[in-house]
Amino acid sequence: MSIQCPNCSSYHVIERKIGKTVGARIGAVSGGILGASGAWTGAETGAVVGAAFGPVGLITGSIAGALFGGLVGSVSGSITGSKVGEQLDGSVLDLYRCLDCDTEFN
Repeated sequence: MSIQCPNCSSYHVIERKIGKTVGARIGAVSGGILGASGAWTGAETGAVVGAAFGPVGLITGSIAGALFGGLVGSVSGSITGSKVGEQLDGSVLDLYRCLDCDTEFN
């Protein structure tokens, strides 16, 4: 079943996905910030584990722990933001745009 433009009856219609895109970006940034604060805990844990391997392991473990904490926060925030944005697309925002007459509709 194809989507038809209510204005010009064209079948050249695309899905906009604005909420999903914006939600994913906001989620990635906020998740990265929260992940960075959690990275301190990751760095401490990495330092404890790395300390068993000497001074180089201590530094490497700290850096790896901090990077891992920030990465996990950013990815999980992006996924969550994308899901919230997807819900906004389906209920609040106009979902489709006609490529022939530029009408936006739900």
